Amino acid sequence: MVMSGPIVLTDNRYGKSENRVVRFYKENARHEIRDVNVSTTLRGDFAAAYIEGDQRHVLPTDTQKHTAFVYAKKPGLDTVEDYAIALATHFVDTVEPVSSARIDVDSYGWQRVSVDGREHDHTWVRQGPEVRTAAVTVAGKGDARQTWVIGGIKDLVLLKSTGSEFADFLTDEYTTLAPTHDRVLATSLIVQWRFAEIGGFDWDEVYDGIRATLLELFATTYSKALQQTLYAMGNAVLERFPVLAEIRLSAPNKHHFEYDLAQFGIENKGEVCWAADRPYGSIHATLQRADAPEAGLAWVP
Repeated sequence: MVMSGPIVLTDNRYGKSENRVVRFYKENARHEIRDVNVSTTLRGDFAAAYIEGDQRHVLPTDTQKHTAFVYAKKPGLDTVEDYAIALATHFVDTVEPVSSARIDVDSYGWQRVSVDGREHDHTWVRQGPEVRTAAVTVAGKGDARQTWVIGGIKDLVLLKSTGSEFADFLTDEYTTLAPTHDRVLATSLIVQWRFAEIGGFDWDEVYDGIRATLLELFATTYSKALQQTLYAMGNAVLERFPVLAEIRLSAPNKHHFEYDLAQFGIENKGEVCWAADRPYGSIHATLQRADAPEAGLAWVP
């Protein structure tokens, strides 16, 4: 087929990615720390910049960077969600060509160092590898404004040494995998949850509760497959937190294979394993309430 129709710009967006912002609170001798990676993305009336090189509607990405740092001071970084809402609202309210703004935040955890059994006032050790995430989109001005908030966690590495199986699966002429009724189950979770409402609750309490629920269900669910475990985790989170509309879970299956020690005359009852980093199974699940509000721009990158 020969195509001859006009070429049009169907989508565009721009911003400043991965601004590394570290905010200290030093109101007294016991300091606090917030450590984040902030990315800004603006959508709006920017077609002329792409088609004609006309920059008159373009707020420089360098300005977006400065704004991310300014907003870490005022209103501050008490919670990543409130910070992202304030930053996105600023761009929509103050930059006329902007129709929507999305703020993505990765928040890195730090734990206080203890000296002689007492927490130190201004020294921390980095936690990890898990990272708290937030993605906020604000669109429209005045009464037409809409705000979407997605919370999340990534690189949440979990492992259980038993309580998992994989058997009775479909086979064909290329299947060599043997069924097992006792295996290691390990993964590095990426989980995101969409809020059905904004405000009236504590962002940090919800995050801590969701994280605890994910850990609990991973540990206590007898797993016939990683798919089943993801569903159990997502279902429990939605049941326990009515402020959520939807949850998305992504989990690589980090395989641990029992190593063949019999070749050396040594018995191995699942005690020595080879941790294979690739290839790996890639499992995904999305759970949503039947009466959930429309997602709108919440998941648009």
